[in-house]
Amino acid sequence: MVKFRKSRATQFIRFTFGALILIHATTLTLAAEPDPTGRRLYATCAACHGTDGRPERGGSLSALAGQSKESLTAAMQAFKTGTRNATIMHQIAKGYTDEQIELIAGYLAGLNKPESK
Repeated sequence: MVKFRKSRATQFIRFTFGALILIHATTLTLAAEPDPTGRRLYATCAACHGTDGRPERGGSLSALAGQSKESLTAAMQAFKTGTRNATIMHQIAKGYTDEQIELIAGYLAGLNKPESK
């Protein structure tokens, strides 16, 4: 077994620890940025659901921002298949592929939830 001098071992530990912190910080930064493709696809939804997933106050639509990706995907799939009633969403949802629905849901899930008042 190779023995390191104290200074070499300390340098190695510091380097390894620093590298792990850098990797973790990079991962957090990348995870925090919403997918730009999802944002572009969501642009067609903004007229009713608001540009940031928050519709006008007092309206009948709930905020989409900050909801889980799974629940948003399930809702869109239900609209797409016709198992969830809607006035227009069933027609709109049919225009998206499953992959596009996933991207939109991922974008919305990455946004901050609106504050409750």
